[in-house]
Amino acid sequence: MSDAVLLLAHGTPDSVEEIPEYLLRVTGGRPLPDAAVEEVKHRFAAIGGSPLTRLTLEQGRLLAREIGLPVYVGMRNWKPWIADVVRKMREDGTTRAVTICLAPQNSRTSVGLYRRAVFAAAENALELRFVEHWAEHPLLADAFAERLRVARDAFSAGAGAPVPVLFTAHSVPVRTVEPQTASDSPDPYADQAKLTASLVAARAGLTPAEWSFAFQSQGMSGGPWLGPTVEDTLKALREKGVTSLIIQPIGFLCDHVEILYDIDIGFREYAAKLGMTVHRPESLNDSRLLTLALADLARRTLAP
Repeated sequence: MSDAVLLLAHGTPDSVEEIPEYLLRVTGGRPLPDAAVEEVKHRFAAIGGSPLTRLTLEQGRLLAREIGLPVYVGMRNWKPWIADVVRKMREDGTTRAVTICLAPQNSRTSVGLYRRAVFAAAENALELRFVEHWAEHPLLADAFAERLRVARDAFSAGAGAPVPVLFTAHSVPVRTVEPQTASDSPDPYADQAKLTASLVAARAGLTPAEWSFAFQSQGMSGGPWLGPTVEDTLKALREKGVTSLIIQPIGFLCDHVEILYDIDIGFREYAAKLGMTVHRPESLNDSRLLTLALADLARRTLAP
């Protein structure tokens, strides 16, 4: 038996010119309005391109060093494609693999799509042990809390008082999490995202009054998306007298457009217009605790 680990992530294009093709893959071939495509291109260019692929490959390298097994990285919407990576695993002699989606909270629109893609690529030639979710993993919460404490302590010292925290996770279209039939179970995504936030808050020593939760980065394709939005939440907090705030995303494991643009540029500018100052903790990226969380998942999933 030859074991390996396969990490799955969303993927990101390498250049602004590739964004139209990339977006078609994200939407399953459904074209977005020209204005939406141009806005995505603007955001991508404003941060100098997304580091998601580079950072995810580094997370895989750190995990391989920790567990002493080959670690592969496959992307659903861009290179390295999941199908190509699974083919390489088979060529390398892998017979059993732990598959971990780098989206800890399970949703039909995220983890469900990754699962279908990797099992289709494996064609029953590999024994895949798929981790369905790990939103409640204690080391994941520890990793986020470690980053949060550093940022909050420094910001609170400058503000002269403890600064509240707004946890965020990526929104998804409401239609994708609603039960499709009467027998369908509810999509767990929203509850799992809030669970992760509550675990991080507890580890960081926050009282219930010191933190809140919102969904960020609602899409441009129309139709209702999960809320409350960050924008509405910022307005509500400002009305309560909040002028300094930490925003910590708990569904993203490394820097990419939704962090480097949506939070660091978009939400900061929006907050400034309300008279608020927003800071963000460092993303997990090469966090040692994140590596340990992934190693624990891999070892436990491979155990007999």
